[in-house]
Amino acid sequence: MDHINTIKVSLVAFFGALSAVLGWFGWLVIIFIAAMAIDWFTGSARAGKDGEWSSKRAREGLWHKCGSLIAVIVAGLADIVLGLIVNNIPAIVLPWEYTVLFCPVVVVWYILTELGSIIENVGELGAPIPSFLRNMIKALKAAADTAGNQLIPGEESKTDKTE
Repeated sequence: MDHINTIKVSLVAFFGALSAVLGWFGWLVIIFIAAMAIDWFTGSARAGKDGEWSSKRAREGLWHKCGSLIAVIVAGLADIVLGLIVNNIPAIVLPWEYTVLFCPVVVVWYILTELGSIIENVGELGAPIPSFLRNMIKALKAAADTAGNQLIPGEESKTDKTE
């Protein structure tokens, strides 16, 4: 029993330290990377099951994932630039210190896109998918779109081409 408690304490300490280092946004990035990996794996399994797997399509999927990562990096750079402007120009005074705005919304949008794709893939693999799960992912993605659109009023939503 002491052995199990030691393992539990070690896991809690590890994830506590990781949370202290990464913070909430770091966990979003980890979830995004995990979702991309799971999506690629389930997409490959789906293609293999259907007899449509090809290295060319697998590479195209990886390039798509690279594009997603670059979009997240661009959002992060936009946050950095905006933070430098807002936090260092004396004429601009906010009631809080600016840290991030765009990047979390973009990361959440991509996470939800990946989760939707994973659900689609496992459904095609034969797993039953509860309709409430599909609906929840669609509703959350719509909420992320709305939040993103509110960041820049007047801008139209750019939706994922895979929908």
